[in-house]
Amino acid sequence: MSVDHAFIEEMEARIPKGGVRTRFAPSPTGYMHVGNLRTALYTWLIARHNHGTFILRIEDTDQGRLVEGATDVIYRTMAECGLDHDEGPDVGGPVGPYIQSERRGLYGKYAELLVEKGAAYYCFCEKTESEEDSGDFQRGDDPCRDLSPEEVQANLAAGKPYVIRQRIPHEGTTTFHDVSFGDITVENKTLDDQVLLKRDGLPTYNFANVVDDHLMGITHVVRGSEYLSSAPKYNLLYESFGWDIPTYVHCSPVMRDQHNKMSKRHGDPSYEDLKAQGYLTEAILNYVALLGWAPKGERSEQEIFSLSELVDAFDIAGISKSPAIFDIEKLTYFNATYLRAMDPAAFAKAAEPYIRESVKNPGVDTAAVAALLQARCEKLTDIPEKVDFFDALPEYSVDFYTNKKSKTNPEVSLAMLQAAIPALEALPEWTQDAIHDALIDLAAKLEVKNATLMWPVRIAAAGKLVTPGGAVEICHILGREETLRRLRHGMELLGA
Repeated sequence: MSVDHAFIEEMEARIPKGGVRTRFAPSPTGYMHVGNLRTALYTWLIARHNHGTFILRIEDTDQGRLVEGATDVIYRTMAECGLDHDEGPDVGGPVGPYIQSERRGLYGKYAELLVEKGAAYYCFCEKTESEEDSGDFQRGDDPCRDLSPEEVQANLAAGKPYVIRQRIPHEGTTTFHDVSFGDITVENKTLDDQVLLKRDGLPTYNFANVVDDHLMGITHVVRGSEYLSSAPKYNLLYESFGWDIPTYVHCSPVMRDQHNKMSKRHGDPSYEDLKAQGYLTEAILNYVALLGWAPKGERSEQEIFSLSELVDAFDIAGISKSPAIFDIEKLTYFNATYLRAMDPAAFAKAAEPYIRESVKNPGVDTAAVAALLQARCEKLTDIPEKVDFFDALPEYSVDFYTNKKSKTNPEVSLAMLQAAIPALEALPEWTQDAIHDALIDLAAKLEVKNATLMWPVRIAAAGKLVTPGGAVEICHILGREETLRRLRHGMELLGA
């Protein structure tokens, strides 16, 4: 087959020159797991820190693993996280298309160019599909490696099915450099002649990756450390084509514990799972950024980063080669910190759907409830259980009225409620200040500590030992009528 040099020249002329260009290239095979999100974040941060270009590329050549709707998950996750792309399938760009299946026609041309350069060869051997896909099988020298041009042409003319394999040198070594792992050298004899182009004309992942990264002008490649073993073959491809080799950034895995990688199969959460569990996107991003990266210099002790602060601080030299352990408790700490730092109005808006899971009564002011919650919840999903008493008073034990610190027992609590009801009934207006002043004045009149009065009032109003907010706030939100009804029920429970 003759090489279409005019096409090659046209493609090469399109490649952007100068400036940092990075890409996130997910396969649409399901959810966005934490490792995927970290790769996307690091790739985006490298581009933004260097005032470069961030590209989204969809790698869908493995048609058997595609999951319907997975591409939408990618778009939605990236948008929610604020990881905007400058080029991609939905926004276009100078080196599109940005979906690999739509680039199908070019890979064969580059594979043929590699054959012409002597760095690849046609293989007509019958191998299984799995062998063809991976190239990771044990074998001796492929007999097709040394076919004469005439034999190759005859086989092609006869319509024999073929793959195109990379011709790995038998002798010598290949060295590549990684930002985290340094220089790594392998003996070429340990590398196999991997398949570049399959029988169906589609490229293997490894080949498409190299071709697309080159044609899109990618300067920094961020990927998992599981691809370290493939890096020598990538390097040999770059060298065979005469292309510049990008900066490699291989990230060690995110682990569930010391011995096991995170895995959806084992119940480890994806980004969408974490959102469903009540974690804020900002907290997730902040925590994920620190899974394998640490800031340097004046920010070395800093933990809480906004996305813009991460852009400013991010340096690839801070990426560690050690695996990072995903600690859900640490993420929860980050989330609580973010919740408490939110603007109260923004928190109220975020909390409202969770409040309404338990509080169906439209008369309850959700903003007032949210004000009680902001400093008292770690995840948004904590909210429904904390506020369910506003809708209906739960059944509770008379034992709740006994509290040593507040110096209460059933007898004392009954006396407090008997005094509190008329004091609250007499209020000209039902405001938080009015309720507070009435109860404080009453405690002074009764010559008891404030807590001795407030404890039974809160228990009677909420029916819970632990509540977001104290007696005053709860009574105010419940309203006069409901508060008095609940306090009278408390008296009945206490034997009045």
